[in-house]
Amino acid sequence: MTSHTSGSENIPENAFSLRSPYGRRAIGMSVAAAVGGFLFGFDSSVINGAVDSIQGDFALSKAAVGLVVAIALLACAVGAVLAGNLSDRWGRLKVMLLGAVLFFLSSIGAALASTVTLLVLWRIIGGLGIGIASVVAPAYIAEVAPRQIRGALASLQQLAITLGIFVALMSDFSLESAAGGADQVLWFGLEAWRWMFLVGAIPALVYGLLAFTLPESPRYLLAQGQVAQAREVFSRLVPPADLEHTMRELTHSIESEREKRTVSLRGPVLGLHGVVWVGIILSVLQQFVGINVIFYYSTSLWSSVGFTDASLISVYTAVTNVVVTLVAIALVDRLGRRPILLTGSVLMAVSLGLMALSFSFATTDAAGEVVLGAPWGPVALVAANVFVVGFGASWGPLVWVLLGEIFPSRIRGKALGVAAGAQWVANFLITVTFPSMSAWSLPVTYGFYAVMAACSFLFVWWRIPETKGMELEQAETLFSGAASK
Repeated sequence: MTSHTSGSENIPENAFSLRSPYGRRAIGMSVAAAVGGFLFGFDSSVINGAVDSIQGDFALSKAAVGLVVAIALLACAVGAVLAGNLSDRWGRLKVMLLGAVLFFLSSIGAALASTVTLLVLWRIIGGLGIGIASVVAPAYIAEVAPRQIRGALASLQQLAITLGIFVALMSDFSLESAAGGADQVLWFGLEAWRWMFLVGAIPALVYGLLAFTLPESPRYLLAQGQVAQAREVFSRLVPPADLEHTMRELTHSIESEREKRTVSLRGPVLGLHGVVWVGIILSVLQQFVGINVIFYYSTSLWSSVGFTDASLISVYTAVTNVVVTLVAIALVDRLGRRPILLTGSVLMAVSLGLMALSFSFATTDAAGEVVLGAPWGPVALVAANVFVVGFGASWGPLVWVLLGEIFPSRIRGKALGVAAGAQWVANFLITVTFPSMSAWSLPVTYGFYAVMAACSFLFVWWRIPETKGMELEQAETLFSGAASK
């Protein structure tokens, strides 16, 4: 440690800031990898503008439409698990490229699908690609980011997701407006809803091309014995005075893990290592607060205070998501993970509780639509937006930060795959249960999400240590210790 101390004295001040040469290089690599998150967000929202037209063109029942929408979520879970294993075998970049190719083909195939069977098939293929991207991007970013700015860079994954949602919604809105309706022919004999899918080929192509320009993860290279290549990549990311220390620490960590045979996910806690369960529970709680369905009744809420354009409402929500994610990026390496997560949990629990209370005063009009009169309409509207702010500034981006930090490098790909797979399954469960739960009781539905938000607070308080400013290997050890208590 003496040599590192003496060497570290020569490290330039602010060498690891976002504005330093090392910080800018790490940002460039992280932004390129985070395009996978953009695909994630784009795919999750592009279907919104097309779903009514798909139902009409293929004469589908509501159950069949639900299958077309939800089947991609299960495919994402499979893709996430596959990506974990493949990225540990092939490296991060080859798996990025695979995800890009699958989503590129899916975008074209879904746009040209002549039957609902083909549409479902292409949705499955696209889901596999998105699941892959959802795993490999945070793994790569965590492995190239200097510890001083790792939280901000890892948060780029969630920022990219929110930007993908925003671009998909704006694209849907623009194409629908240009054609005069989503089911109207736009260009080359294709309806606007088909162009909505086709637009997704553009970011997929960009993601694939970027995969050719990025260096492989230095931690993966070291794990494969490619020391010279790893040193060359690290030389772009850390000052010369810190290079050998970084190499030495990571090499020691990898060798120690090999001696302990930590390549397997199996462990003493219900068949898995405790730290894997930490990742799974974080992922499930992130979805079980209901973020993906919370605005199912947003049109009714906005209408109660005078807004009626559902497309613009969705765009407003997407803009809010982007802004608060930028706030999280600015604060995560200053305030730390725990305080932001705990604050977000409180905001979510209170706002969801208010929504549950508000909907207990709801009535139903002649058309069967939910109506909230004053003062509960405005209260629910404000609560819904506070929820989006609370989630977007905390659990949205920070779960991805933690998933990139908590797993030992030898199992990072596999463990991230399992955690992300659990996230997709949880997303699917919430999506498919919301219609029946809300039809039964909206107060109970939102009350359940409020309880999940309260549980998220308790879990962070009980099991999540602070990792701000720690080396990735040090953070792994800290989480492993917490999980095994």
